[in-house]
Amino acid sequence: MYPTIGDTLSLTARTYPDRNAIVYPRRDQRWTYAEFDGKVNRLANALADLGIEKGDRVSTMLYNGSEIALTVYACARLGAVFNPLNYRLAAGDVTYILNDADSEVLIFEDDTAAVVDRARDDLDTVGEYLFIDDAIPDYARDFYGLVESANDTPPDVEVAENDVYAFIYTSGTTGRPKGVVHEHRAMIEHDLICLAESGLGRNDVGLSCLPLYHCAELHANLFPRVHVGATNVIHHEFDPSAVLNAIDEHDVTVMFAAPSAWNALAQFAPEVDADVSSLQLGLYGAAPMPRRVLDACMEQFCEEYLQAYGMTEIGPCGTFQHPDEQLEKQGSAGMPALNHDLRIVEPDGAPNQEIDSGETGEILFAGPCTMREYHNRPEATAESLRESEGRTWYYTGDLGYLDDDGYLFVVDRKDDMIVSGGENVYPTGVEDVLFGHDDVIEAAVVGEPHDEWGERVVAYVVGEVDAADLDAYCTESDDLADFKRPREYYMVEDLPKTPSGKVKKFELREESSPEAGQAG
Repeated sequence: MYPTIGDTLSLTARTYPDRNAIVYPRRDQRWTYAEFDGKVNRLANALADLGIEKGDRVSTMLYNGSEIALTVYACARLGAVFNPLNYRLAAGDVTYILNDADSEVLIFEDDTAAVVDRARDDLDTVGEYLFIDDAIPDYARDFYGLVESANDTPPDVEVAENDVYAFIYTSGTTGRPKGVVHEHRAMIEHDLICLAESGLGRNDVGLSCLPLYHCAELHANLFPRVHVGATNVIHHEFDPSAVLNAIDEHDVTVMFAAPSAWNALAQFAPEVDADVSSLQLGLYGAAPMPRRVLDACMEQFCEEYLQAYGMTEIGPCGTFQHPDEQLEKQGSAGMPALNHDLRIVEPDGAPNQEIDSGETGEILFAGPCTMREYHNRPEATAESLRESEGRTWYYTGDLGYLDDDGYLFVVDRKDDMIVSGGENVYPTGVEDVLFGHDDVIEAAVVGEPHDEWGERVVAYVVGEVDAADLDAYCTESDDLADFKRPREYYMVEDLPKTPSGKVKKFELREESSPEAGQAG
């Protein structure tokens, strides 16, 4: 029988009671594993006193902090279902998710109070609001007051490995979020896979500076570190200067960030007087690391980087690209994670009808960390999870290919492929060329309706560069056929992204075009 998520913390606290578990500088908190374990019991009992039982949903709308770590483990220990919300959501999205999840408790803070207040009248099931800061709204309870007044004995609840641990709502790169239902056993398997692939140990110090409500930071970083007894430094939100100083102050050895965040750190590093020599391993995901960003990070931080590719529905890690593969297989997503099977088929094709190496098709995964279902979405579940050869295959909606050595290269989202004048254009290939321009910080390529071609290729670009310069650069490139060249460049200040750093291209396609420079 597998331990549950709550069990892993108890076992770690019993083994390493005096080791530092949580360091949260914003509140000057430093808890050992024994202290963390006791506070988790207190919160679990406080929730039980409010009437929360096994299977009930507990939601958070929190920036990073010790509170979200307490809540996820307290829910696991109580058998409640953890439901973290993106703190950037608008009131309408908050209402949709909380009502869809049938949430009974919402834990929030000063920075999210205005949105919660706007959503509150339309929430159907939330009966208790817990507030973590001082100026407590009149409809909310004091989070810390409840924790301190509760007892620290483990709640008398039997939680099994196949019980639901969480509803993690997808970040919506293609539309309305769906609630991914994960079980305890899947997350324990995911912990073990991440530990095996990363080599993380109890003497490591990890920094969580990307959102903990997202599965990349929570499942692939915090959970494995707690499982093995490492120290967890938590930052309220990502700030390049603060992150660099935190690496120095806390002797951080391992950290996860999206490539765009690593790029920001590399740009800020020369301006910040911080010793980052303690960093031994940089983790990243959401996209391949552009070569110039990888080179800059290797020069300024550490030499070893580990990429994980996947999605919420599979844990999220499905493949890993190891440090010794970063340069040789730059641009790839690596090879299947431990105990995972990966196949490339024609879009929507059967799992046993694999296509040849080098050919682009849909990426499928089968592994021990796959979701149970989408909450309240049986049609979406049936479309994404399909049985074959006694295994459950997840259809990712991503397009990719395997090279002759078996390494995965992700080409694009199936929904993002552009058909222009009868030719298939994969946006990532165009984006790779744009990234090669020294003045381009970020770029996203999408299809825009066109009367003659069906769609035309357009690019949204962040950087100190103009459209004429970019078009000349693309025209001269040996890596870009003319039919793939953007016909218009929209210069923008930033791109809409999910918490893991993926660009929400559906928003770019839907929004009205900003003022743009013209290409030929």
